[in-house]
Amino acid sequence: MSEKPLPRPNADSLPYWEGCAQHALLYQYCTVCQTAQFPPARHCRSCFAPDPEWRRSAGEGTVHSLTHVHRAPSPAFLAELPYTLALIDFDEGFRIMAFIRSAEHENARIDDRVHIIFEALSQEITLPQVELGRRGEP
Repeated sequence: MSEKPLPRPNADSLPYWEGCAQHALLYQYCTVCQTAQFPPARHCRSCFAPDPEWRRSAGEGTVHSLTHVHRAPSPAFLAELPYTLALIDFDEGFRIMAFIRSAEHENARIDDRVHIIFEALSQEITLPQVELGRRGEP
């Protein structure tokens, strides 16, 4: 079985990956135009101001779009089947793609609330994932 591809942090994304390792979901925020952004960049994607600041997300969001996967894109994902991959709009105004790791992931729908969890893939890489519901709800 082949291994899953791992992200490769770079100078722009390193603070994000360091946050994930500490179970903190970080995003960038431009104080000039008050815009949240992801993925990280050296400048604001809206107004091009340099050096957006890093902020910590509360880790709560809403499913924007999703797909239920029943055929693996490569042998590395066979053991995961079936799985649900979603675009998540976090309350702070940025969007990421993540797996929905809840047991009931196949019941997930657009506009469902989710909260962040973290999954260590290696000693160097921890991925943000989500579970259905708000943090602390049964």
